[in-house]
Amino acid sequence: MPSPSAPGRPRTAAIGRRGLLVGAAVAVGAQALNIRTAHAEPVRRDPFLLGVASGDPLPDAVVLWTRLVADPFDAAAMGPRSVPVSWEVAADPGFRRVVRRGVAAAEAGRGHSVHVDVRGLQPGRDYWYRFRAGRHLSPSGRTRTAPAAGAHPGRLRLGVVNCQDWQHGYWPAYTALAAEDLDAVVHLGDYIYETDPDSQYPDRQHTTPETPGIGQLLTLADYRARHALYKTDPALQGAHAAFPWIVTWDDHEVENNYAGLVDEIDDTGARHQDTAALARQRAAAYQAYYEHMPLRNPYRTGSPDYRLYRRFDFGDLLRLNVLDTRQYRTDQPGGHSQDFGPVADGLGNTDGTLTGAEQEQWLRRGLSGSRARWNVIAQQVMMSRIRFPNFLDPAHPLPPLANLDQWDGYDPARTRLLRFLRDAAVANPVVLAGDIHSSWFSDLRIDSDDLAAAPVAVEFTATSVSSDFPVAFDAPLKALNPTLNPHVRYFDGLRRGYLRLDVDRERWLTDARTVDSIAVRESPVRTSASWAVVAGEPGLVPA
Repeated sequence: MPSPSAPGRPRTAAIGRRGLLVGAAVAVGAQALNIRTAHAEPVRRDPFLLGVASGDPLPDAVVLWTRLVADPFDAAAMGPRSVPVSWEVAADPGFRRVVRRGVAAAEAGRGHSVHVDVRGLQPGRDYWYRFRAGRHLSPSGRTRTAPAAGAHPGRLRLGVVNCQDWQHGYWPAYTALAAEDLDAVVHLGDYIYETDPDSQYPDRQHTTPETPGIGQLLTLADYRARHALYKTDPALQGAHAAFPWIVTWDDHEVENNYAGLVDEIDDTGARHQDTAALARQRAAAYQAYYEHMPLRNPYRTGSPDYRLYRRFDFGDLLRLNVLDTRQYRTDQPGGHSQDFGPVADGLGNTDGTLTGAEQEQWLRRGLSGSRARWNVIAQQVMMSRIRFPNFLDPAHPLPPLANLDQWDGYDPARTRLLRFLRDAAVANPVVLAGDIHSSWFSDLRIDSDDLAAAPVAVEFTATSVSSDFPVAFDAPLKALNPTLNPHVRYFDGLRRGYLRLDVDRERWLTDARTVDSIAVRESPVRTSASWAVVAGEPGLVPA
């Protein structure tokens, strides 16, 4: 077998014209890169300390990712020049049947990250991939393409994760996730946290220096180092190497509860930055996010904008609409960027939007034009209406409060979407959410108080991988949910973990997979709850 950096023999059989064109493009790119390697950065030690990943699976394509580092916390340590990185994709884990190979440039201006959009693959099958830089070979990863566009698949299995605060504990959930049999993983945001060092675990401190007086990452170097810190975790690396990931961000990839180009309000009631300053910060955060994720859409260096919302089809079984509810949202009503506020503020927020008009219309087109059995909206914050006891003043429990950073702060926009799901007769809509570090499985109705009305959708809100939920909130919510939130069918504020989705043509099954402890790196995982949806019969049922 030729070495990974050597040009392979043309593979014309069973590839087709599109595959040949893609192969030619890879070969041309490799030749152009080889011309520049005389001035390439030498690679003296293993640069693959952050692992490998794949993502954004299509029927004939997948994105491969890695990032070269000499010092994970100092991007400049890799030097100012590009590094040629060869890659290969095989049909077997031993790499005896290599089906695609090429060379990519790891550029200093992109943190020496590598994004390879490998085309010409076969639909609905596993592949294995790896990289080489100099004499160093990366770990290998496994990925899987989506079923063919006209396929009629009988089953799909997905994992759902979010909210992995490095400082709050270890990630045995990722060790368990990597052992599952999944087609893909969906990450709903808060991949990193931008906060100050403050951890009870000596080896889980945030080490990047925050800006004095703000407690906030600001520069590209800050965000790169924080992403790299998280990527050093072996459990996270293992989960990335096991499956393709489909990712979207929430707030902590930039800063807590930011809204578009509006800074958060701190505990003193002040905003630290104007729009121009936040735009510079957002550009740094977005670039670092792109540099560390297996994303297909290229990022324009220095831009505070990045098109992240996108759509994936898994044959005619499931359409996955992935939203961005941070970049285009209006400010939280009443400036309540610290979450809790009056219910009336969200009800009266008639001009508020979480998605922006363009993304909302894109979502509507994708839902109304779908022929999929199941139509999924994967996004960050709970869509279900939730009334919280007045935790801010326990002596006076009424009136209840709303989390105005969720869809409860944008009630007219939520009502508009739920009515659309009903009026457009969207087939079997399912909403996925995260953000709140607890599990909530709910029926979605246009009027949540009208329990006699049929739900128009269901929502599964995944607990966190490690980020904490106030333990003191768990018991009051369990006691009061039947009265305050009767549409919530299941709630758990105590356990950390992920969701496992098992979808066939007649039933959707969601398992809450939770670990016993995040105080240790290895912990048993168990199914703490199972709820189902029957196709054509809206509403949750215990499994």
